[in-house]
Amino acid sequence: MPTNDSTSDRWALFRFAVLGPLMARPPKHGELTSSLRALAHKTYAHPVTGEPMRVGFSTVEKWWYAVKDHDDPFAILRRTVRKDAGQQRSMGVQLIEALRLQYSEHPTWSYQLHFDNLEALAKADPGLGSVPSYQTVRRFMKSRGWYRRKRRTDQRAAQGTKEVRSYEHPQRHALWHLDFHHGKRKVLLPEGRWATPKLMALIDDHSRLCCHAQWYLEEGAEQLIHALCQAIMKRGLPRSIMMDGGSAMKAAETIEGLARLGIHLAYTEVESPYQNGKMETFFAPVEGRLIAMLEGVDPLDLELLNRATVAWVEGEYHRTKHDGIGETPFNRWLHAESVGRPSPSPAELRRAFRRKVTRKQRRSDATCTVDGVRFEVPWQYRHIERLHLRYAQWDMSTVGLVDPRSGDDICALYPLDKNKNATGHRRTADPTAPLADPPVKSGLAPKLAQLMAEYAATGRPPAYLPTDDEATTTNNNAEP
Repeated sequence: MPTNDSTSDRWALFRFAVLGPLMARPPKHGELTSSLRALAHKTYAHPVTGEPMRVGFSTVEKWWYAVKDHDDPFAILRRTVRKDAGQQRSMGVQLIEALRLQYSEHPTWSYQLHFDNLEALAKADPGLGSVPSYQTVRRFMKSRGWYRRKRRTDQRAAQGTKEVRSYEHPQRHALWHLDFHHGKRKVLLPEGRWATPKLMALIDDHSRLCCHAQWYLEEGAEQLIHALCQAIMKRGLPRSIMMDGGSAMKAAETIEGLARLGIHLAYTEVESPYQNGKMETFFAPVEGRLIAMLEGVDPLDLELLNRATVAWVEGEYHRTKHDGIGETPFNRWLHAESVGRPSPSPAELRRAFRRKVTRKQRRSDATCTVDGVRFEVPWQYRHIERLHLRYAQWDMSTVGLVDPRSGDDICALYPLDKNKNATGHRRTADPTAPLADPPVKSGLAPKLAQLMAEYAATGRPPAYLPTDDEATTTNNNAEP
């Protein structure tokens, strides 16, 4: 989870994670109630505190009917802003001191446990006063920096040993697998350097069809999203994607982009590579047949390797019988039921895979800095102190200004161009319509005329000595 997510986004991601398995594999007629009850009986991590929690059946049912026919489930699942947002109930001094002592003695307690014990203290000692709601106590503790200190435990021991079983989704687009593969054959770059290429591939779980495969020189979020967008434009939007927990897979651009597109993200468990074993099955013929047929090419370059990969995938892999499904991936893809959705436009895909940050606008010249690059803010938005921005770290040509409440794009920000600004062309900050006729001069301001009249009424002489120039001016202005 990106650290800069708002509470609304965290709840949207949480609700989407709850419904993700059901959206990836829609229940058949008569199975909806049992599927919803199964989700309601599961234990989830609270999106804010991380504590175990459950979701009621009626709540899951309400979420499901809200998003089942909607093309943008993430937007539907966002929390609405409360009318009393930002307001906080005050706590008594004695109650605050009791809470401080309790936290100093038990910093590993959860917020709920602190709240329950604070209620017990207040009940035993009425002098502490009434205890506000749990949410108020939790917000107060966070505002004081009283965060929970978690005990470190062995992750594998906490997860326990789970049985291993084969699985397959009954519809295409229900689940895609995604992974990188380090090639065993090096390629020669134009500058004369040898490099090991990395194959980024995505396959459909039901049909084993390769949605897209491309070789890159790096293994990062930029390459992952570049290949993923091509797969989506070729095949459509899947319901869920499974990948390992690499840095590219956990990048903010990847996580937030998949959520905005309504794609459920599932990670393989720690030290459990067999969960993504279908990818390894795909990579075996890549090395055994594709790379083997390129042995006579020396030197091998990246452009030829990618052209050969596309031809091999479409011409041989898709049309060869797969031992795991008993037919060709292409034939199974054509005859399988689909739960996919149409692909968004390339511009929408590019806007989706961006990370969200906040920056303070500099008042002097209406600019902000993102990753060392200064961007100009349009003058009509100079009143916004805290800017909510979205961008991809590998593309700093533009940054999107978004509405923090709805998440919609407002406008694009471009890097500061000092050379262009040196021309001296400036627009008026607050333009007003020109007057048809010049204003008539009204003379002294009313307040100044009042002060002069009150001073003259006192009968005191002027408290200064006039000069000869002033006397001449007075005589010239006298009426004949």
